[in-house]
Amino acid sequence: MSKIAVVRIRGLTRIRGNFADILKMLNLNKKNSCVIIENTSSMIGRIKKVKDFVTWGEISDEIAALLEPRKKGKYYALCPPKGGFDRKGIKMPFNKKGALGYRGDKINDLLKRMI
Repeated sequence: MSKIAVVRIRGLTRIRGNFADILKMLNLNKKNSCVIIENTSSMIGRIKKVKDFVTWGEISDEIAALLEPRKKGKYYALCPPKGGFDRKGIKMPFNKKGALGYRGDKINDLLKRMI
């Protein structure tokens, strides 16, 4: 089964309680934190509920190996991406040139800029 990387993009401002609980279950307590989880339907359902706060996609083995030194317990502490997020910022979905939502394999490019 493949692994997916989930990166929290947005902070806690104006977040509803049930969304905060889901982010806490995923161990995404801070901005620019990342977790690597199994690609199961229950996890995808959780991620889709908080799609306006995170971005996710399938991670390659080489990027997962590069992330290991950044591990802080159950999550990976990352820096903001070099060159910033995409053109429309952190409030728009990825398919509209923003930063949020499902990225597929392009999550590897983002993680490489955040390491």
